[in-house]
Amino acid sequence: MSLTPRLRVSIALALLAASPVVVRAAEPTAKDDAAKLAFFEKKVRPILVDNCYTCHSADTKPAGGLRVDDRNGLLQGGNVGAAIVPGQPDKSLLIKRVSQAEAKRRMPLEGQHLTDEQVAVLSTWIKDGAVWPALKIPASLGQVNPEIEKLKKDHWAWQPHKTPAVPTVKNAAWARDDIDRFLLAKLEAKGLPPVADADKVTLIRRVTFDLTGLPPTPEAIEAFVKDTSPAAFATVVDRLLASPAFGERWGRHWLDVARYGESTGPSRNVPYPHAWRYRDYVIDAVNADLPYDQFVREQIAGDLLPAKSDAERDRLNTATGFLALGVKDVNQRFKVRFDMDNVDEQIDAVSRSVLALTVSCARCHDHKFDPIPTTDYYALAGIFTSTDNCAGVRNKMGGAGLAYYNPAMLVALTTKDAPASSEKIEKLKAEVAAAKKDWDAIRGTPKGLAKAADGFPTQRPFRLKYERLQADLQALTDPAARGHAVHGARDAKTVGDTAVRIRGEAEKLGPTVPRGFLTTVNVPGAATVNKTQSGRLELAQWLTSPNNPLTSRVIANRVWQHLFGRGIVYTVDNFGTMGDVPSHPELLDHLADRLVHDGWSIKKLVRAVVLTHAYQLGSDVPETHRVADPANKLVWRHTPRRLDAEEIRDAALVAAGKLDPKRPGPSPAKELRMVEMRDNGPEAKTINEKADTSTHRSVYLPLLRGVTPHSLVAFDPVEQTLVTGSRDTTTVPGQALFLLNSSFVRQQSLALAEKLLKEKDADDVTRVQTAYRRALGRAPTAAEVDRARAFLGEYESVYRSQVATVVKPVKTVKPEPAKPAAPPPDDPDQIDQTGEATAETVVQAKDARTAAWLGFVQALYGSAEFRIVK
Repeated sequence: MSLTPRLRVSIALALLAASPVVVRAAEPTAKDDAAKLAFFEKKVRPILVDNCYTCHSADTKPAGGLRVDDRNGLLQGGNVGAAIVPGQPDKSLLIKRVSQAEAKRRMPLEGQHLTDEQVAVLSTWIKDGAVWPALKIPASLGQVNPEIEKLKKDHWAWQPHKTPAVPTVKNAAWARDDIDRFLLAKLEAKGLPPVADADKVTLIRRVTFDLTGLPPTPEAIEAFVKDTSPAAFATVVDRLLASPAFGERWGRHWLDVARYGESTGPSRNVPYPHAWRYRDYVIDAVNADLPYDQFVREQIAGDLLPAKSDAERDRLNTATGFLALGVKDVNQRFKVRFDMDNVDEQIDAVSRSVLALTVSCARCHDHKFDPIPTTDYYALAGIFTSTDNCAGVRNKMGGAGLAYYNPAMLVALTTKDAPASSEKIEKLKAEVAAAKKDWDAIRGTPKGLAKAADGFPTQRPFRLKYERLQADLQALTDPAARGHAVHGARDAKTVGDTAVRIRGEAEKLGPTVPRGFLTTVNVPGAATVNKTQSGRLELAQWLTSPNNPLTSRVIANRVWQHLFGRGIVYTVDNFGTMGDVPSHPELLDHLADRLVHDGWSIKKLVRAVVLTHAYQLGSDVPETHRVADPANKLVWRHTPRRLDAEEIRDAALVAAGKLDPKRPGPSPAKELRMVEMRDNGPEAKTINEKADTSTHRSVYLPLLRGVTPHSLVAFDPVEQTLVTGSRDTTTVPGQALFLLNSSFVRQQSLALAEKLLKEKDADDVTRVQTAYRRALGRAPTAAEVDRARAFLGEYESVYRSQVATVVKPVKTVKPEPAKPAAPPPDDPDQIDQTGEATAETVVQAKDARTAAWLGFVQALYGSAEFRIVK
């Protein structure tokens, strides 16, 4: 019988699990095993503990990057290479360092050196294979679990697609599409007829926000209301789908899923200055209606796909930024942990975004709820350990300047520019050398460590000058620093399978697992991993196979959620057993099949859904319906939703006539060096100021982790750490305070107020009507006009009588510079902390009449109607 690689490893694991102890060292015979292990425990380990652990163990900041409390740490070595070569003590750096004959840099540096007898013990141990007590393999590893196998057969999500029959409905005239028939069949079974249709003004506002993230213009509303043709709504939809704003809105949805951010995040927050290229790739791909299967393949394996031109190669390399732009703990002291944490982050991003499965739960043990064994996790992990995570950063426990920057770990673009003149480079090199000389002369000396008036060490300015000149030189000589690189992925120089990490601990290696895919689902016709490559290409093909039951279901569900406010599966990022079950399973399969048969076109699917009768329903709430189906799972009405953070900001700019619809070009983060950025430091201050003054769409605002733009923070912007298919929506007092007090809202209110008052031929009634149309998309009622005029008159009167005692007109108020924050106690000379509080603009009208109109417009911005789309 021919055994598959997965079956072979399962048998091997079962045999390993049957043994209480497995030695993964020099593979000694059973006869020698006990004696060599006893020798290690009695003779070798005490030497290492007493003389080496202080500087070279997991509980320290390992000197030279070397760990001696772990066999793999000794084999991999530190900054200067492997510490031991099993069987060859004469070639082992450890012996050279501790030998009495090795005077230079002899170890240990402090205390007594090892005796000849101790050195001989270490030499004997290495000569005999450097045997180390083996890890105990969990008995469950590789074992077939009957309950897991039953889950594979029973759970709806990983069953093959069915082609469901379209149901017959009683009210056949109501349905405009098969989608309507699936919905109406369940409504009729429950005795819940759909509510009446939305009016045309409500409908165009709804679809324009849903498809573009922007409000419709008054002209577009008027044209739609006047168009009585049967194709009027389809005409609007087609115009919106063809608009560049569609890609900006729906590209933002994918950026949420892709956990897009422009810096590494917590710990030491290092910028990703080229991340904006991935952002633009996503927007362009959505606008071009790149088939979704191709979209996924490009992001996982774009570097391995054929390209017809240099520009196409650059585009495909940029797409792999999906794998690189996640959160990274660059302050992690151990490279092996840094690497495996990044692999875990990539597995989580791929599996949750495309498959809606929490595969990372299997890192330490078999998944507790879904049929995902640990061996499946490490089958995927082998693909990513065979991949360079080209984010341009490296791990380092404590560091300053460019310590975390690794230009070799960026993906070069084919486009180049002329280098700087050799004279300029040579001059700067001389300045760097001089600054380094000054820094070396004072570094660590009593004079250098003495505190200056600002509380920092006297040596600090010398370090800062040296690092600044270093960065200037790098900007001239490093193509990556000049923007000719992207964050992305590529195959590593060495590719191969990886070992199970026992309990998820990076250093504790178990059996090696062949690279492959999840056994949770069966994908007929899937290719096996090409042993000469990482396996990402085959993974991308496996994910996007029409036979993969999850991928098309997941994206169809995401589309539905963005248009109806709730997915057919409510837990859009989790299709596992702990997730929700579909309210309309047949409809979900119908949508998934429709997507595939239409060439994986997202635009076609969106168009089909918004042209349904169900999408165009009103939002009335009959009491009988509310009691029977309070969550509206059956879709008997259209559920209103609050605009998200970006929509609120963009709508305010549109109403004020201030939105610049053009793409602004590179993110302001492009100008940042890849050095640690403090959340309240000068870099963050600059980024905040750029975001505050921008009038471009919110999708183009700089989005460094931990530095959320002020105009977005109140309304639940996306978390940038995890895959987010559905954002939180809260109602909290801070939102009302933002609408009342923020300079952004008052600036837009003032802009619209001044625009209204410039219309010299208009009366106040006309101005009120214009304000309503621009802010809320509708005309005000007569009662609303009367109330607005009364408000304006009273406000102006009170303002005139009290303006002298309220506040005098000012442009801005700039606070006193904030004192530098105290440096971290564990690293007092590492942080350049010269930031100051961001100046808050105080918006003030020039006269009482303008102030009254400012207050009126701000009241419209603060209304629930402005924030809610029905």
